Amino acid sequence: MELKKFKLINNLLGVFVLLVASVTYLSTIEPTTSFWDCGEFIASSYKLEVGHPPGNPVFQLIARFFTLPAGPEKAAMMVNAMSAMCSAFTIMFLFWTITHLGRRVTEKSRKEVSGSGSLAIFGAGLVGALAYTFSDTFWFSAVEGEVYAMSSLFTAVVFWAMLKWEEEAGSPHANRWIVLIALLMGLSIGVHLLNLLAIPAIVFIYYYKNYEVSTKRSFYVLLVSAVLLAVILYGIIPLLPKIASWVDLLFVNGMGFPFNSGAAFFLISILAASLWGIFYTFKKKSVLWNTILLSFTMIVIGYSAFAVVIIRSSANTPTNENQPDNPFSLVRYLAREQYGKNPLVYGESFSSPYDIKSSKYYAKVGDRYKKVDGPVEPIFKPGSKMLFPRMWSSTPDHVRFYESYTEGRGKSIQGSDKKLPLFKDNLAYFFDYQINYMYIRYFMWNFVGRQNDLHGTVPGDPVRGNWASGIGFIDNPRFGDQSNGPAYIVDSKAKNHYYFLPLLLGLIGLFYHLKKDKQNWWVTMLLFLLTGIAIVVYLNQPPYQARERDYAYAGSFYAFSIWIGLAVMAINDFIKRWVPEKYSALVVTAASLLVPVQMASENWDDHDRSNRYTARDIAYNYLNSTENNAILVTHGDNDTFPLWYIQEVEGVRTDVRIVNTSLLGTDWYIDQMKYRTYESDPLPISIPRSEYLYGTNDVVHIVDRRNSRVPLKLVIDLISKREAVIAAENGKRYSIFTSRKLTIPVNKRAAIENGIVSEADSSVILDSIELNISENKDLLTKTELIILDILANYQWDRPIYFVAMGGDLEIGIRDYLEWTGFAYKFVPIKSQTTMVVPGRVPADKMYDKVMNVYRWGNMNDPSVNIDYQNLLTFNAVMSVRNIHAQTARALFNEGKRDRAVEVLDRMQEVFIHDQFPVTCSVFSSLNEQAVIDAIDIYLLSEEREKALKLASLFEEESFKAIGFFGQKLGGYYLSKTDIERNLSYLMYLSEVLRSRGEGELADSIEKRVQDSISKIQI
Repeated sequence: MELKKFKLINNLLGVFVLLVASVTYLSTIEPTTSFWDCGEFIASSYKLEVGHPPGNPVFQLIARFFTLPAGPEKAAMMVNAMSAMCSAFTIMFLFWTITHLGRRVTEKSRKEVSGSGSLAIFGAGLVGALAYTFSDTFWFSAVEGEVYAMSSLFTAVVFWAMLKWEEEAGSPHANRWIVLIALLMGLSIGVHLLNLLAIPAIVFIYYYKNYEVSTKRSFYVLLVSAVLLAVILYGIIPLLPKIASWVDLLFVNGMGFPFNSGAAFFLISILAASLWGIFYTFKKKSVLWNTILLSFTMIVIGYSAFAVVIIRSSANTPTNENQPDNPFSLVRYLAREQYGKNPLVYGESFSSPYDIKSSKYYAKVGDRYKKVDGPVEPIFKPGSKMLFPRMWSSTPDHVRFYESYTEGRGKSIQGSDKKLPLFKDNLAYFFDYQINYMYIRYFMWNFVGRQNDLHGTVPGDPVRGNWASGIGFIDNPRFGDQSNGPAYIVDSKAKNHYYFLPLLLGLIGLFYHLKKDKQNWWVTMLLFLLTGIAIVVYLNQPPYQARERDYAYAGSFYAFSIWIGLAVMAINDFIKRWVPEKYSALVVTAASLLVPVQMASENWDDHDRSNRYTARDIAYNYLNSTENNAILVTHGDNDTFPLWYIQEVEGVRTDVRIVNTSLLGTDWYIDQMKYRTYESDPLPISIPRSEYLYGTNDVVHIVDRRNSRVPLKLVIDLISKREAVIAAENGKRYSIFTSRKLTIPVNKRAAIENGIVSEADSSVILDSIELNISENKDLLTKTELIILDILANYQWDRPIYFVAMGGDLEIGIRDYLEWTGFAYKFVPIKSQTTMVVPGRVPADKMYDKVMNVYRWGNMNDPSVNIDYQNLLTFNAVMSVRNIHAQTARALFNEGKRDRAVEVLDRMQEVFIHDQFPVTCSVFSSLNEQAVIDAIDIYLLSEEREKALKLASLFEEESFKAIGFFGQKLGGYYLSKTDIERNLSYLMYLSEVLRSRGEGELADSIEKRVQDSISKIQI
């Protein structure tokens, strides 16, 4: 086949896989925001606001362009569609990459390819590209508004562009591909840094094309590629803003210019110098230096997109994380300082003793930069560091996990009773947890299969998120018989089996590639390793990650898919000994395409997010659990980012001020709380900025010298004026909190007039609220200090809500909370609040919310995919059955029996059993308590048939779970904890039934419980 014809067909097939991928992803995108970071990304893109470090301005600009044709309600869908199209184009470039590498395997001439050979090459491209199209990790990122789809596209394009250079090398203007790559690299920094990991593979393509290959020279080239990567990652990215900050310091403090004037001067100067260098080297005909300078300039131009961050931050946008409105704060923003640093090559372990030292940094104070106190920094003692530290986090839960590897072993540290982990135990953790559990498990999900989508946290857990092949004798010894058990495990939509077929194809292609084209095999292997194992090493993750992290390794799975494709050529070479050559490629391609077909058929149901509005609607419900001009205190990503989205994009309840406690410990966020935003008034924060700057009062020790009750306002004023301080050994003076027993005066008339309490409750309103901070608590975080400051200055002029009984705040507010559904209102009435009893419940208001206000995101539609995150959110984090059950209980207690039954019937309609099992013990939540409460209220309301039907369902699910978790695996139960939970649920159910006159059913349940205990011998 002539090369011209080959290229035409190659281009057409590339467009074909683009169309297949586009239809797939656009058909399965979420029509609105998703959980986790998506709400933040969509909101910050829609109004070009400032998201979390280290920023993604290029993603935001492109996403904003996609939202222009759509109204606010469709903006999220358009950003998700952008991700889908980025992913589809990634598949197209993957196809062209595979066919290019396939040609390098077989062609003898650059001018033509044999007919059968070209069919095998096209088959390789189709199989590899479609396998990646339907792979678990890539498909997940393709249908939501996250940065990883666009990052994957940049990686695919730069790798393909370097192959295009390799094809044209030596011809005029071939280096334009290198310049294009440099621009794409610079732009990709404004999406995600993962793209930079393609640099070593690109360098080797250049090396193989231009130089004679030897082992020694290859080693040197590897070092050069590492240096080039380091120059961009540790040089250009942090150093250019750092130099800009020094110039800005000179311009602002030395010459009186406005902020950012020096930075602008520096950027213009560096671009001008680069352009002069380009012109000069062009005149001198210095091709190498001209290309280097052009590439550097393109990287800087692409990287300059971060100017958008400073520009928009200077506008004080509602979302303005870290407030990087000047070069100094931009440096900290890019360095992700708020997240801390993980040691990499040499550093501390979890047991390393340390001293602390103070630090300084430049901050904007007035119209000048001023050096202020920064956060304390640890100085680890001599002999307490180790090579390649993997077990480094000192968080207590992490330490206990590490100790399961050290088992008390360790190297003594001079001057300390602690032990440094042995290097072999350090490596054991690295290989078992970081490599095996946090990479190989994800790799196997994509190319072997998956057990379910329950979030796995520790190796060896047989229940949650393992890889599974679908072959019983391989899977069952690892996590038991999966044929009978709770539906959310054994019938999970995420239970996907590929029977090792993609993995086998990939291994065949890997070895075939190594044999036929060792140079490009090394290039592909570099891409595979650097976007896989190298990321594992770099991230150095501690245990108990908040969610699965497979998205970080999509580039590695991309590289492996190249080998899946090349397997077609390997198999074709093998079978054409027996099958006529003109048919062999077609036969092999057709057979091999069954693998991506199998992947598509298995993965479609759990990757299809169409018609699901749950993340948006839970945000709607949170906001509409509050009254006008409310303050809503949230805690984590999933009770904050969807709310940001629905306020910033759809304009819902912009009168409510969201206060996230995870961010409230930062100076920039406190500053933002003091501004009016939309219809939301500023928060009453009295502590001056100098007392909450970054590094100041990060923690405040409690030193109760009075042991008597004092006004909270007085204690806060002492901190504001720095009149309550204590001297440390280093001579510095630190603020202290001078009382554990605090009072907050109550303005009763204001509380009633502003709807915080009703007139009917006026007789039980307290004169003052008494807060008691536990004797076991030695210090307050900055977040807690600011919340106390707000309460100290509270005028009872607007309601304050907390999403979870105060959540991570330990300041004694729990007894003053009134339950309002998805939140708790702070009220001047004392009541007993526990995890089961939600304190005061305004029954009629809750009835209206449950029946008329709250939205449920189509979760009662059996065709809507309710995945792990939704199951966790609505069954456990915010148990919606509990919301219904507690509302029904409050109505029943007020004699409103019919309304109580209506609420329970609505619960049954919305939370259908097929989507939300009535028992889900792996979450350890209020869901089961709520179901039993519903049964109880049905019986009290003389709805016996409904009660017994629900009780029967609960009973059968619980015993099925007991049988499943009671399997023995290696001498241990699958999950003893889950057995005990389900047994306790059943015993409680039997007590409730017996107390309501259903003794016969209670006896039956108790007998089955005893039989189960005897059978499994627990």
